[in-house]
Amino acid sequence: MKSAWMLGLGALAAGCASGPTTNSTAPPLGRFEPFSPERQSYRLGPGDELAVTLYSVPDLDRTVTVGPDGRIALPLVPPVMAANRTVGELQFELYGLYAAQLVDPRLDVSVATFAPQRVFVGGEVGQPGVYELPGQIDPLQAIITAGGFTDRSRDQQVLLLRRLEDGSVVSYSFDVRRGILDPRSVEFGPLQRFDVVYVPKSRIAEQNLFVQQFIRNALPIDFSLFYDVAGNQNN
Repeated sequence: MKSAWMLGLGALAAGCASGPTTNSTAPPLGRFEPFSPERQSYRLGPGDELAVTLYSVPDLDRTVTVGPDGRIALPLVPPVMAANRTVGELQFELYGLYAAQLVDPRLDVSVATFAPQRVFVGGEVGQPGVYELPGQIDPLQAIITAGGFTDRSRDQQVLLLRRLEDGSVVSYSFDVRRGILDPRSVEFGPLQRFDVVYVPKSRIAEQNLFVQQFIRNALPIDFSLFYDVAGNQNN
């Protein structure tokens, strides 16, 4: 039965609709909670290409790429850290810097091109592994890219592990089967760099133990170090 509706995943993924949700503080590592795409705004990273428009001085308009050190270089101001910031946060800082140089510092920052995201898709999928996903890809699309579900997958408790800006690790669960059957009922938000999507074979009861063991024993070394460092920052 599962293999029958797998044929329609691509079309259904494109039709997944988003609705309003209520923002709240992310949960501690000790429990799951339903996934919400509004919990995290997209944060810039190396390789993202940004368009910076200065309305009063068009000659200063630039398209810049976030460098490996996380900074961007623009006329009249020192290098600015863009990595791990939202577009709004970066725009606010640039406004302050240009206010000291220009009479009218109004500007706009937008992402011209998203750098490929490296995410890990594991568990009961056709081809587990690290995937470079251009643009903002949602968890369902990542699972499809990784070969789709196996016959043993528990698609009603797909897990998402994410490291937050403060170094903590949070985990969410979402019911993919429900979203496939009724796209309006589940919100599949965009993944972020180093997110981990895991499709279990059976219900995960001891979530905290599972997350720690999975981070240390199942992830590729760079992902494992990324999440271990995150956990250590909270000790």
